[in-house]
Amino acid sequence: MEELTDINLDEYKKDYVACAGKPLPQGAVKASREDIVAALKTVSDPEIMMNIWDMGLVYKLEQKENGDVFIEMTVTSPMCPVAGELPAQAAEAVASVAGVGEVEVKIVWEPAWSLDMMSDEAKEMFELF
Repeated sequence: MEELTDINLDEYKKDYVACAGKPLPQGAVKASREDIVAALKTVSDPEIMMNIWDMGLVYKLEQKENGDVFIEMTVTSPMCPVAGELPAQAAEAVASVAGVGEVEVKIVWEPAWSLDMMSDEAKEMFELF
């Protein structure tokens, strides 16, 4: 019988980067931060059925002067089956906002996500389940 080996979590902690959008024309009006956040709230973790913003999965949201957006986010676990899909969904959602140029979404692993990172509203909803 073949012996099972321990799972190497470092192998699961790959760099997941997703890009979407195109450069804004010069002089175009940049999107508001609120519109970008609203777009992120349309992307949900399919296992928990909550949006990535209220879950606290988005760690960094940086909007550049030219309208480009850089996002660092995480997932609930390094072995999350949608780790490769959520960044692409977030990038596409943000890129669809008027006034957003190129979007880069990168998965980061530090700090590790915990329930404490959820918004108060998400925590209340989570307690209902």
